[in-house]
Amino acid sequence: MCLAVPLQITSMLPNGFARGEHSHVQVEFSVALLENPQVGDFVLVHAGVAIETLDEQSARETLSMLKEVVDGSQPR
Repeated sequence: MCLAVPLQITSMLPNGFARGEHSHVQVEFSVALLENPQVGDFVLVHAGVAIETLDEQSARETLSMLKEVVDGSQPR
């Protein structure tokens, strides 16, 4: 199964890359497919590539759903 994760761009890097954070983990990814990405944008990242820009509400809802799935799958 493949999964794309919403991330917020925290810094722009050289050569079409950016950095974001998810669950206190820094992630570097390509933004080459996006038009004019900016720090603060929420993007959907799949396999190290930002494939779409999201609005903040959609990004936060998706992250919340992913958290529910992960928390629900933990052995008790």
